[in-house]
Amino acid sequence: MFVSIDPAHSRAAALSSVQPRLSLIMVVYMTGPALMESVRHVLDEPLVEEFILVDNGSSLADAAWLRELARREPRVQLLQGLGNIGFARAANLGAAAAKGEALVFLNPDAFLTPGAVAALVDAARDRPSPCVIGARVFNTDGTEQRGARRGEITPVTTLLTLSKLSATLPPLRRFEIHRESEAPPSHPVDTPTISGACFYMSASDFHVLGGFDEGFFLHVEDIDLCWRARQKGGSVLFQPNARIIHVGSTSKENPLVVEWHKGKGLVRYFLKRADSPQRKLLALVLAPLILGVAVARPLLRQLVRGRMGRPVERLAPLTKPPLTKPAV
Repeated sequence: MFVSIDPAHSRAAALSSVQPRLSLIMVVYMTGPALMESVRHVLDEPLVEEFILVDNGSSLADAAWLRELARREPRVQLLQGLGNIGFARAANLGAAAAKGEALVFLNPDAFLTPGAVAALVDAARDRPSPCVIGARVFNTDGTEQRGARRGEITPVTTLLTLSKLSATLPPLRRFEIHRESEAPPSHPVDTPTISGACFYMSASDFHVLGGFDEGFFLHVEDIDLCWRARQKGGSVLFQPNARIIHVGSTSKENPLVVEWHKGKGLVRYFLKRADSPQRKLLALVLAPLILGVAVARPLLRQLVRGRMGRPVERLAPLTKPPLTKPAV
């Protein structure tokens, strides 16, 4: 591993006695054109006093661009040469390198909007620790994205949600974990699970929890972090006034591989949190179904498109999320 900062930059950083109040951590892996736009929005945010970029793998052009960025931008620290070590481990390395009292984790294909970071910081005041604050996530067309406010994630709710049965069969709608179809609150509210695409924690709270569980390679580590915060008597909040735009599906990784890791992570999570032999047995019985449904989704999408190749990658025009006060 090496830090891609030239000696002059390193000496300047060492001479600086001012500790950053907030560090933003971004893990990069074959992100594509959304990366530069995401970085630009981060650097436009004055509250981000330190920007930690952990490169798990990029094209030669993007890797060179990141190195040049780290050389000319004093706020940027780049960890590169790691290989693809998984999101959780890379994010933990970024948090260990960060000097800020507060941490914001942001996906490399997500774009901050003005005031988003301030809203996350504000929501954390006087909340039980450890505290996790999640943002409201929008698609590029301005609609709210799935996953930013979710209910309790269990083997049953997951299976019914992945198969879409909870959304299509009225008797099963009480098992639906996604809340984006509901009217958004006007203020931060307790929510069992927020999105890892953008969230805030104090550095001390993150370290009290031991950071992300590195047993998760990709996906579900955010669900696990929220659960562990609640288990310790802390709080998980959805902040509707912290708005980000998340492009999603920009990685050049095969969708089948991504969904396999997601399904595998869910099974691991359910076994980890099973607090009785009965719940552990239920998790084991449903594990093949969860893995099967997770992998079947990208296969079905590919069949619908009429081909098995990867879709052409495009960065859709961005639509700003609505700035009007949401309904209570």
